[in-house]
Amino acid sequence: MALSVGLLGVAMKTLPVGSAYAVWVGVGAIGTAVWGMVLFQEPATTARLVSLALILAGLKLSMQ
Repeated sequence: MALSVGLLGVAMKTLPVGSAYAVWVGVGAIGTAVWGMVLFQEPATTARLVSLALILAGLKLSMQ
């Protein structure tokens, strides 16, 4: 967790705060969802996968 916040600080040196935070939150949300599906056998429903794909698409757009 400390590493994640530290890397957010590094990213904010070159990115606007809003963009850096949005990417940080998006990556965390995707990581948490995937972690839950892999480790805890949470269902990989169509709605969940589509939602994760939309987050990824938003992250890609914000990094252009």
